[in-house]
Amino acid sequence: MNKVFSRADILLPDFENVNGEKWAVIACDQFTSEPKYWNAVKEQVGDAPSTLKMVLPEIYLAESGKDVIDRINKDMKAIADTLTLHSDSMIYLERVQSDGKIRRGIIGKIDLECYDYSVGSTSAVRATEGTVLERIPPRVAVRRDAEVELPHVMILIDDEENNLFGKIMNDADKYTTAYDFDLMLGSGHVNGKFIDAEGMDHVENTLLDLARPEVFEKKYSLSGYSPLTFAVGDGNHSLASAKAAYAEVKEKLGDAALEHPARYALCEIVNLHDSALEFEPIYRVMFGVKPEVIVAELKAYAEKSASSKDSTDIRETVECVYGDTRKTVIFERSPHRLTVGSLQLFIDEYLKDHPEASVDYIHGVDSTLELSREENAIGFLFDGMRKDELFASVICEGALPRKTFSMGEAKDKRFYLECRKIK
Repeated sequence: MNKVFSRADILLPDFENVNGEKWAVIACDQFTSEPKYWNAVKEQVGDAPSTLKMVLPEIYLAESGKDVIDRINKDMKAIADTLTLHSDSMIYLERVQSDGKIRRGIIGKIDLECYDYSVGSTSAVRATEGTVLERIPPRVAVRRDAEVELPHVMILIDDEENNLFGKIMNDADKYTTAYDFDLMLGSGHVNGKFIDAEGMDHVENTLLDLARPEVFEKKYSLSGYSPLTFAVGDGNHSLASAKAAYAEVKEKLGDAALEHPARYALCEIVNLHDSALEFEPIYRVMFGVKPEVIVAELKAYAEKSASSKDSTDIRETVECVYGDTRKTVIFERSPHRLTVGSLQLFIDEYLKDHPEASVDYIHGVDSTLELSREENAIGFLFDGMRKDELFASVICEGALPRKTFSMGEAKDKRFYLECRKIK
């Protein structure tokens, strides 16, 4: 059985001479409608060595061109040349979140040959949410000529007995420190340690055990389904872009691409059952609309769904917010088993007929409320999916509606920190 997740050649700065708080910046797909956050990041980083110079925050994606990408790749190569290589490594990460809870992860590489984001995938690594294909080409453009990759991908495993992390946590005191510093703008703290050879063997072997068909069938009481060991929790579009970039390499090199570093992507493995890991809804805010009209349209859509024979018997509630107004819309019978799915069906249908309107996906209630106070904007709040529903839902139903859930608040997302050569 192939090792889907394995040790990697990890690049890190010398944190004796590099300020870690300025080096690490949050994932590029956060705060996409809040320029003040990214302006604060720029101000804090200044001229210091930073992953900010090696990534393109999505808030600037639409206005970027070849010159911007060329500048990023040039800066990336210059910075990469200063980094220290840690060959065949894994890092055990303890991330202190903004709420003080500690989330545990393991950094290594995932085999893109074992990942498929398409609908109906049966691969060992699968997307948990629908992949928007239009979002991939701009990211591939950034990655295509990149010297290194910086991961913000978090992959979940379903290890209720904590077999994987139990040993690593017990042995952590004997591991060598890789980094240990506060994160900027109130995002907590990171402490990373290099896992020893015995620990890395344990990680790889435990993951192989989780993938065995007999273990899978017993855990989920399912037969006739391909085992799902790795569910992409965060960063699916980044992983999909890595897969697409690797496909370009395969087209050029053929079988030789199997030995190319682009075959793999650096990521963090997290246990679904980590007590610090909480699933948060990803809310929606529509712009360029009349809020009262949207509320009326959503109510009509809910009434239509109630009389449809294809709707479920599940009752769902959506809270519409605009200015200082809050109104509730109830689906007595919903068109989707998840509230976010029912809402997304409505939004997609509305946007098709109203090109002047747009939608953004927002992490956190406060950010949603703030954006909903803008003129011609309306936000939607709702209950999210429970995390213990995730694996069975993906196994049986395939990818969930896009932006169904977020693993924690925006400021607790993964920060760019570790690097790996992909050329």
